Amino acid sequence: MEKREKYKRLIMFLASTIILAIQTGIFAYAWFTYYGRKEVIRNDYFFWGNIAAIAQYALILFMFYKLFGAFKVGYLRIMDVLFSQILSLVCTNAFIYLELDLIAMWRFGEHLTPMLWVMAADLVVSIIWVFFVRFIYVKIYPPRQMLLIYGEYNPVDLVKKISTREDKYSIEKSIHLSAGLEKIQEEIQNFHAVVLADLPSHERNILLKFCFEKDIRCYSIPKLSDIMLMSSEQIHLFDTTLLLCRNRRLTAEQQFIKRAMDIIVSLLGIVIASPIMLVIAILIKAYDGGPVFYKQPRLTLDKKVFNVLKFRSMRVDSEKEGARLARKGDDRVTPVGKVLRNIHFDELPQLFNILKGDMSLVGPRPERPEIAAEYRKEIPEFDYRLKVKAGLTGFAQVYGKYNTTPYDKLKLDLTYIENYSFFLDCKLILLTFKILFQKENTEGVEQWQVTAATKEKKKKE
Repeated sequence: MEKREKYKRLIMFLASTIILAIQTGIFAYAWFTYYGRKEVIRNDYFFWGNIAAIAQYALILFMFYKLFGAFKVGYLRIMDVLFSQILSLVCTNAFIYLELDLIAMWRFGEHLTPMLWVMAADLVVSIIWVFFVRFIYVKIYPPRQMLLIYGEYNPVDLVKKISTREDKYSIEKSIHLSAGLEKIQEEIQNFHAVVLADLPSHERNILLKFCFEKDIRCYSIPKLSDIMLMSSEQIHLFDTTLLLCRNRRLTAEQQFIKRAMDIIVSLLGIVIASPIMLVIAILIKAYDGGPVFYKQPRLTLDKKVFNVLKFRSMRVDSEKEGARLARKGDDRVTPVGKVLRNIHFDELPQLFNILKGDMSLVGPRPERPEIAAEYRKEIPEFDYRLKVKAGLTGFAQVYGKYNTTPYDKLKLDLTYIENYSFFLDCKLILLTFKILFQKENTEGVEQWQVTAATKEKKKKE
């Protein structure tokens, strides 16, 4: 497997090039036989104009594929890859059609049929490609035989997460740090890969260097300080490299651009979503006659408390026993609320919070003050998330789940804060559309979880 490993990127590059070429060829056929004709596009494109139009299609398709992870056949689950492919194709073909519509000034919906045929052919190719390449990938690269090394903190939660991807990883053995570094280093050489759980920094560094020396793949759980260092800037003023962690918040120009985007997008969102919000309001009111909206105190920038606005998805008396997170199969959720939660439409009224300035489009999800206080007892660093405004979507919402543990949410949110850019915001907004209909992102916490935190204490550095 080690010998085959070096060819993995080449194989995936060739597979990605093939599907991109085929789907570009499908559009090229539609262009030369229909859209490129003067009576349709109302202009002469000639040879290089035709090439430019087709190349533009390929470039936009490639960009959406990269954005949504549609090439990651061996990395994502097969249905995730297929969904990413579909979303990329819809975005690309819609963008190209709208561009042609503006250039040729067609009537709404005119000349749409050929593009629908392009879309249909693309979908057939995608389905065949995803299943075929996945089959080849699994045959060539079976699950990695892994050794898990852990210390004081129980790794059962990590094992559960890794076991959900049995197609990629197989933890064959776990070993406690108390076995001694010599014994552990002997064991490491019997495996294809190693997972370093939340280990003390000194022992982790020794094992990490040993894996580097032996060319053994190593997966390590990052500490908060690791995330800060990963976003640092290298300084080469003299012959000793320095890592500069600026530890600053958003600059004045970043704040201006972020706020401008919040205002523009929230206004557009309110206008576009108004008919949908009206229908939702009628359904909620018709079900039990209770209030349509639900206001709740939440935390945002610098611990400021504001009232988040949501469509009510639970019974009116849902919190008579106090504040707690929604659990799997929670009987407090109404039938209307269940649908709203599954598609995240209960969050739509937060567009008004964004317009007002309490929230941003992208940022950490706002927590309730009383629940955040519980988290701080175990994780004093939890307030690091409040260096920026709370967000409707964000890094933790895209790459985590509703029931992701607070410590992991903190790591994801800190990754966003430390790597903030306007383009990262744009990327996360687009990726949000991908997760809207993924059920695992709306699942409540497990019965064995305590306010989303596992019973096993998380290690902090």
